[in-house]
Amino acid sequence: MTQSAAAYIVGIDLGTSHTLLAYAPADGSAPVTLLPIAQRISGAEIASGPLLPSLRYQAGAGELAPETWNQPWPALFASDAAPALLGRYAQDLGAQVPGRLVSSAKSWLSHAGVDRAAPILPWGAPEGVAKISPLQASASYLAHLRAAWDDAFPEAPLAQQELVLTVPASFDEGARALTLEAAQLAGLPPLRLLEEPQAALHDWLLMQSAQVGEALQGTEWLLVVDIGGGTTDLSLVQVQASDGLPELARRGVGAHLMLGGDNMDLALAHGLEAEMAAPQPRLSAARFAQLVQRCRVAKEQLLADDAPEAVTVTLLGSGAQLMGGARSAQLRRERVQQMLLEGFFPLQPADARPQQRQAGLLAWGLPYPADAAITRHLAAFLHAHAPLLGPQRVPDSVLFNGGVFHSPAIAQRVFEQLTQWRGAPLRVLINEHPDWAVARGAVAYGLERAQRGRPAAAAAAPRGLRIGGGSARSYFLRLDSDDSRLRAICILPQGSEEGMAVRLADQRFALRLGQAVRFHLLASTAAGPVAAGEVRDLAGQELVHLPPLTAVLPAPPGRERAQVEVLLQATMTEVGTLEVQCVAVQDPAQTWPLVFAVRGEAGAAAA
Repeated sequence: MTQSAAAYIVGIDLGTSHTLLAYAPADGSAPVTLLPIAQRISGAEIASGPLLPSLRYQAGAGELAPETWNQPWPALFASDAAPALLGRYAQDLGAQVPGRLVSSAKSWLSHAGVDRAAPILPWGAPEGVAKISPLQASASYLAHLRAAWDDAFPEAPLAQQELVLTVPASFDEGARALTLEAAQLAGLPPLRLLEEPQAALHDWLLMQSAQVGEALQGTEWLLVVDIGGGTTDLSLVQVQASDGLPELARRGVGAHLMLGGDNMDLALAHGLEAEMAAPQPRLSAARFAQLVQRCRVAKEQLLADDAPEAVTVTLLGSGAQLMGGARSAQLRRERVQQMLLEGFFPLQPADARPQQRQAGLLAWGLPYPADAAITRHLAAFLHAHAPLLGPQRVPDSVLFNGGVFHSPAIAQRVFEQLTQWRGAPLRVLINEHPDWAVARGAVAYGLERAQRGRPAAAAAAPRGLRIGGGSARSYFLRLDSDDSRLRAICILPQGSEEGMAVRLADQRFALRLGQAVRFHLLASTAAGPVAAGEVRDLAGQELVHLPPLTAVLPAPPGRERAQVEVLLQATMTEVGTLEVQCVAVQDPAQTWPLVFAVRGEAGAAAA
């Protein structure tokens, strides 16, 4: 699908909490618009809104009437034996029966410790509940968007448009590959991936339009802090003045932090559990799950601009005691803000580092960080990038994004912390709609790409700014398995531009044909300047261990096994994924692609 053939540029934010779609004509002749997404909001009503809650209710056979779960359109991977609903009604039903609610599918999609293509959700569901995989759940949200779009634009199906799908900057290559697979399962065309912090910044740049140079005047380093439902994403962008528009380049991204609104819901639920469970010390797993959902709704109300003084949280009974066994407690706005500020955003010295002790939020099977204090993770991120930042140590501007920043108190606390470290106030780039920015920014990115090849006079909209920087990480191939050392060779340096193939011409590898081969890759965001082919000992550095690269290279006809001498070639594709190939030394036209084993340990072992 070429950009010239598409009528629209479409941006999709597949979020932990919400999924949404924005679009604009490919020629930039109209502003970016959010698609109203039709979804069931009750057993008898369908309504449209920009946000589709990323939730799926796995109903029991016969629990829902066929017209209920089949409208406005059937959920992907649902059947008469296992009907399913997505969106707001799924949210309401799941609050009553949490054991049937699929949530945090995006977090599970990034969890390399499980088989993400296996039916494991809802996590901990009781016997008899139909389960699906994180991959399928993600695909079903995307399929719902496709159906909503095709209903609104029957003359321009989504499969024929230019699509940009956003992912956390910290997603590893396995999670990115699975995100692309989910899009394929949903019937979407080949698309581009874009890091969410970059998308949020693209939206802000779009809002500035011709005034962007003035808005960024004096800014040298820009920090994007994106805290959503499931992740905290940190990115560092360098801003350089030029004769015309400023030049932007992303220079660093943070480690994958599974910290966000989900963790805050858990913390609030733990805070109410003793009161709700009395005289028992704890709630059952099912009732605690219900309490988490109730706390999420209360949190969103209490962090809103027009927040009430308090919200009553009611926990229903079970069975015959459904109403008689109900319990209620109040969450006051001041208490919630205090719990979240001190638990997740405590003021810390600049040399603070995340604590390694296990915390109470390590639950529900997801690998939440041992330390929930986002400010300590932020301090570690800035320390890791201190060589880039130089003497100032802290960026001079910050952009907040993500649903958490609906709370002015949280935004003020992070600003206060950064100001304390910097010794002077920062410039805050205002984002009035943090829920929408990522989807809108994905469209702005697509429009900017579409305009690059056009003469300025041919563009119907102001030319956007490109955010350069190339690959956010350096990628290494591990050379030995000695635990005391971690020798690795760089196959793709940080900053490598999209589409540029890096071939290790001076290193050759002997591979056996006709049997499985495996390469173990590592990624680092703070390895410093490194050249392709350089061998380093990475012991002690903060690394991401990627899923292994595997392949079975075919043996020549008539021979079960043989051996070939190859070079390795790595490319950061324009789609936004790492591509690695083996290239035959004797015949460079002969190549073998290597693929990431993302089916969990069992699948990797089978390879």
